[in-house]
Amino acid sequence: MTGRSGYRPANADAAYSAFYDRIYRLVALVPAGKVATYGQLAALAGNPRAARQVARALGRTPEYLDIPTHRIVNQAGTLAPDHVFGGRQRQRERLLAEKVAFKADGRIDVDACLWHPGG
Repeated sequence: MTGRSGYRPANADAAYSAFYDRIYRLVALVPAGKVATYGQLAALAGNPRAARQVARALGRTPEYLDIPTHRIVNQAGTLAPDHVFGGRQRQRERLLAEKVAFKADGRIDVDACLWHPGG
């Protein structure tokens, strides 16, 4: 929330904190065998244009939360970069152990595995 001038509103940290909290609560709801997308979580958290902020929040997830961040993927179903989740192979192993379907090209079959809240 820092603009080009360097100005940062006094309530910016609180806004980020509230948004991150909403994201963490949503991630905790994604069941094994399902995935959610960054954009999907952003929309569910009330800010549909904040997919990058969702990724940032997940990158800063405190370990004590113990939430399944490995179940959050991009809309194309590609695995996270190697510096996240212990690497692509680790994320893939965790998702395969949960019976998440992958396509022949190595991407997650998002259509088959997408989490539908309340459904």
